[in-house]
Amino acid sequence: MSRPYAKLPPLIDYGLIPLINLVVAFAVAGLVVLAVGESPWRAAVLMLRGAFGYGEGVGFTLYYATNFIFTGLAVAVAFHGGLFNIGGEGQAYVGGLGVAAVSLSLGAILPWWLNLPLAVVLSFAAGALWALIPAYLQAKRGSHIVITTIMFNFIGAALMVYLLVNVLKPVGDMAPETATFVAGGQLPKLKGLFSLFGADLGGAPLNVSIFVALIAAVAVWVLIWRTRLGYEIRTLGFSPRAARYAGMSETRLIVVTMMISGGLAGMMALNPVMGDQYRVVIDFPGGAGFVGIAVALMGRGHPAGIIPAALLFGVLYQGGAELAFDMPSISRDMIVIIQGLVILFAGALENMVRPGVGAAYQWVRFRTEEPAGADVEEAR
Repeated sequence: MSRPYAKLPPLIDYGLIPLINLVVAFAVAGLVVLAVGESPWRAAVLMLRGAFGYGEGVGFTLYYATNFIFTGLAVAVAFHGGLFNIGGEGQAYVGGLGVAAVSLSLGAILPWWLNLPLAVVLSFAAGALWALIPAYLQAKRGSHIVITTIMFNFIGAALMVYLLVNVLKPVGDMAPETATFVAGGQLPKLKGLFSLFGADLGGAPLNVSIFVALIAAVAVWVLIWRTRLGYEIRTLGFSPRAARYAGMSETRLIVVTMMISGGLAGMMALNPVMGDQYRVVIDFPGGAGFVGIAVALMGRGHPAGIIPAALLFGVLYQGGAELAFDMPSISRDMIVIIQGLVILFAGALENMVRPGVGAAYQWVRFRTEEPAGADVEEAR
């Protein structure tokens, strides 16, 4: 959508401004740490050490980042169509049904590398279908997509609880979860790959779904910036009136955009369900659908920005857990506050420094071009 500021070069718009916002967010977070009597510098070192200081920490960081790449891409696709998909949590939850359908029915028949593409398709389809009803209500009835997708998060959670308790739970088991998948329904971990580089992932659940997430990022880039459908989606997001004037079907674009968004969120289930827990359990998305909103905002809706933004939140999740363990005075709630500050400055206040940066850029540009203009006048 249009911005009330002059267009800046991509390096400044997508690189420098988010970096400044991130620095400000961590500076304010440092004040919070200082307020409880701890050293912000030591807290930062402990957080980075917990996220990247040893093999298992790296594995957990990348595991969390994988979830956030999927949900960040889901939110970004909707953003480009001028839609705000808050339902990634519920869509990911229902996407677990597609993963379970493949793993429970074909896990004993086919190897994982054949079941994985099927699980990708069915998890995408489940998430897309769960997003279809809010999309239809927005396109045909004018119901606000934010309200309906939030409502469908709760409906999806209730549906999954019912299915896990009354339908999918094995007979005789007390836990509300599906049966454990056999070998063909389990994605291999990446311990062997990392061991080639001398790193030990330990108990980290990092698995091959991270490659699926990276492929999805490339696919979203191709869709949004290299296809006719992507052009139509961006046109709808920039100006629905222009899209209608150009003969584009607003109803079709809203439905298609939301279904793609929901499908990407549904694919998030691959990582925890097929790659870690090997079964569907209660509340397996763990808030990743909501974190995806912050990831998409911070990544400016572009896959090249979403991947590092997802990695940053992976650092906050894994490094924050280590920080809360090593610094008892910093509780888990304070880690949530730090995450909230990053979201606030990188998302809600992302234009805070834009006027100043834009003015500085124009001043430098004017000073750089002024001598050349003076030389031309002198030559005349």
